Amino acid sequence: MKKIFTFVSALALSAGLANMASAQEIGIVVKIGGIPWFNAMEEGIKKKADELGVKAEMIGPTSADPALQVQAIEDLIAKGVKVIGVVPNDEKALEPVLKKARDAGIIVISHEGPGLENVNWDFELASVKGFGEAHAKLLSDNIKGPGKYAVFVGSLTVPLHNAWADAAIGWLKANRPDLEIIGDRYGVAENVDDSRKTSLDLMAANPDLKGILAFGSQGPIGAGRAIDERGMGGQVFVAGPFSPGQGAKMVHDGVLTGGFMWNPEQAGEVFVTIGKMLIDGQKIKAGDDIPGLGVVQPDAATKDIITDNLLPLNKDTVDGLAAMGL
Repeated sequence: MKKIFTFVSALALSAGLANMASAQEIGIVVKIGGIPWFNAMEEGIKKKADELGVKAEMIGPTSADPALQVQAIEDLIAKGVKVIGVVPNDEKALEPVLKKARDAGIIVISHEGPGLENVNWDFELASVKGFGEAHAKLLSDNIKGPGKYAVFVGSLTVPLHNAWADAAIGWLKANRPDLEIIGDRYGVAENVDDSRKTSLDLMAANPDLKGILAFGSQGPIGAGRAIDERGMGGQVFVAGPFSPGQGAKMVHDGVLTGGFMWNPEQAGEVFVTIGKMLIDGQKIKAGDDIPGLGVVQPDAATKDIITDNLLPLNKDTVDGLAAMGL
C-alpha cells in the first residue's frame, strides 16, 4: 500500500509540475526591471492577458546585462512556455538562445529589436522615418521665417539616433530650405550638462538660431534649461523625445516645445495580442488590423511589423504621461 501511495504521489507531483510549466503561456523579458518605462509595459501585459484569458508575465532583470536576459530566456525555455517576448539589450548576444527557443517550438516575438533574426516577428510602434520626420515637422511648425537650427544626438555612433536625425534633416531640406543647419550634429543629447552648454554656446555664436532638434532623452532637457537661462522661450524652439516627468514643467513654461514618444503600456498589450494570435495559429498578413498597432504591412523577409503609433508630448498630454510614471 505504501508503495502504491508513493507512486500515486509521484504521479501527482509530476502532473503538478507539468501544469506549472504549461500554465505560463507567455513570458516577456525586458531590458531591466523596476523602472517606470517597463513598469508601464508590465501593466499593459497584465491588462491584455486578463482581457484575452491567457497567462503572461514580465521578467525584468536587475541590470541591463545581456547575460541576465539570456538566463531569463533559458529559464522560460525550461518552463516550456508557448511564447517568449523580448526587448533586447544586445541583439547579437541573444541570437543563440532565441534560436534554441525556436528549435524547441517556442514562438519568439521581439520589440525594439528589428535586427533580430531568430524571431517569428518583431514589432515597432515608431518607424525611423516617421519618428524623425514628426520632430522635423514640429520644429518647422513653430519656426516662422528663415533662420538656423542645430541637431543633437546621443553620440555620433548611436545608429538609431543618427537615423532619426537623417530623416529629420532630409525632411527639413526638402520642405524648409529657408532653415540652415549649423554644422552637422552634436553628440551631446544623453548628457544634460553637455546639451545645456552646447545650446548656450550655439545661441551666443548664432543670433539667428531658431531651433534645436535633440534625439536623446537628455538633449531636450539640457537645451530647454539653456533657453530658460537666456530668456529665449518662444524664440528658440526645442523638439525631441524626453521623459514626460522630467520635462513637464519646461513644456508648461514654454522653453521646451515638445516631441513624440511611443507608449510602453501599449507595447505590452501588443506583445500579448500577437502572442495569442500565434498560439491560436493565426497568420499575420498585410491589411490585418491588430489592436495596438492598427492596419499592418508586415515584412515577411525581415520579420518586422513597423507602424507609427506616436504619442505627442505637449502641454495637453505631458502631465498624463508623467502620471503614468514615465
